[in-house]
Amino acid sequence: MYQHNPPLSPKETMPTMYDLPSELVGESGLPDEFHCIQADLLSETCQPVNYSSEEMLLASDLNLYYDPLHPGWYKRPDWYMVLGVANANQQEYLRLSYVVWQEGIAPFLVVELLSPGTEQEDLGQTLREVNKPPTKWEVYQNILRIPYYVVYDRYENNFRGFKLNGARYEPINLSENRFWLEEIEVGLGLWQGSYQNTEGLWLRGYNADGWLPTLTERAETERQRAENERQRADKLAEYLRSLGVDPDSVVN
Repeated sequence: MYQHNPPLSPKETMPTMYDLPSELVGESGLPDEFHCIQADLLSETCQPVNYSSEEMLLASDLNLYYDPLHPGWYKRPDWYMVLGVANANQQEYLRLSYVVWQEGIAPFLVVELLSPGTEQEDLGQTLREVNKPPTKWEVYQNILRIPYYVVYDRYENNFRGFKLNGARYEPINLSENRFWLEEIEVGLGLWQGSYQNTEGLWLRGYNADGWLPTLTERAETERQRAENERQRADKLAEYLRSLGVDPDSVVN
């Protein structure tokens, strides 16, 4: 077999996202409505101050390949954030999966939405089976060294956060079901309200000024601002007419 001299780099020899499966291999079921809606809310409101949308990835149910020694092993987080990577700006460049050995950057934050069948693994309460891939907790804590790990159980309204401290995750002390991520100047907390016409208790981003707005809320704020400006302009025009001045003749 021909040996390159010098040897090719792992990026040239390891499988890429085009070589690896992007679907749930050997698993049944797709994300339920709650998972989809909650992931949308996180993507809309968990927006770091010091990163633009072009230099981060906010992903939901996107295969995460993490171990170059076992390239077929992957996890599928409910939602995660990667900082400092180029985001796709063309449809043909959209990722099929996130392959850590190709991208070179591990996620900064992972969120798992607990289900009765996944709770023990998500919380690191299961042991790794012989000759089987490691659990999510082991991957996030020991292999990828992801700084923040969040789990939310909507059935119990239980929200927990963990921060990597040395070699292990340690629980984050929450204040009013919130915690602050200093590195991105954004916090995560539980918010009671309606999103996508669904009332409930949701995991949502906030900053020093309060809950970060959704796309709908931003559009409504802009609509209200434009309406207020129109009303002010109408009142000014009415006042000018009362003085016998044609508003159209006034140069701004």
